[in-house]
Amino acid sequence: WPSTLTVIGTAAAIEGVTVGADLPGTIDKIHFESGQSVHESDVLVELDIRQERAQLANLEAQRDLAKINYGRSEQLVQAGVISRSEYDNAAAQQKATEAQVGDIRAAIARKTIHAPFTGVLGIRQVSLGQYLAAGQAIVSLQSINPIYVNFGVPQQDAPKMGIGHSVSVTSTDLPGTGFAGKITALDSVINEQTRNIQVQATLQNPGGKIRPGMYMQVELPLGKPRDVIP
Repeated sequence: WPSTLTVIGTAAAIEGVTVGADLPGTIDKIHFESGQSVHESDVLVELDIRQERAQLANLEAQRDLAKINYGRSEQLVQAGVISRSEYDNAAAQQKATEAQVGDIRAAIARKTIHAPFTGVLGIRQVSLGQYLAAGQAIVSLQSINPIYVNFGVPQQDAPKMGIGHSVSVTSTDLPGTGFAGKITALDSVINEQTRNIQVQATLQNPGGKIRPGMYMQVELPLGKPRDVIP
């Protein structure tokens, strides 16, 4: 007779975020569809950057002029024509304009929103031409292969749990389909109300059949099978 424990668990994404706008702006281009699979660094949304481009052109002109003035000041201070303080001011102005160009380029880059990791997108929450406030949600992104299954185990069975132990996972919503996984984490405390310890197993999820939030039946072997018929 196999010595096993069957418990109910909940599927959870390995990584899950709601992708949002880092800076405010108007949506200029949308590069994804709801439910689409994406790879890390894929472009999801581009915000309008016409104003930033104009600012960049102005700052680049100021930077170029500051470089020229700095070069002249360097020659003049060596010749003793200008004071050291005038040379220092030119050097500071040159560094300040370089920093301003860097800032506006960084702002332009932040208005192109990328997928932070490979996964499956949820339902799109924005439209073309919509104005986004900083931090406003665009779409959810979940990494679901592999996937976690979290479940509780009674405290008396906690010593029998160990990292790397195998588990078998099924779902009534996926009849005839079983998933094999391994325990990858155990909580450091036992819940005072339930007297259970939380356990996390990781399993492969080809085709994304298991979705985050699904209830799963988890079967855990607790030891060697025992004889019940002499």
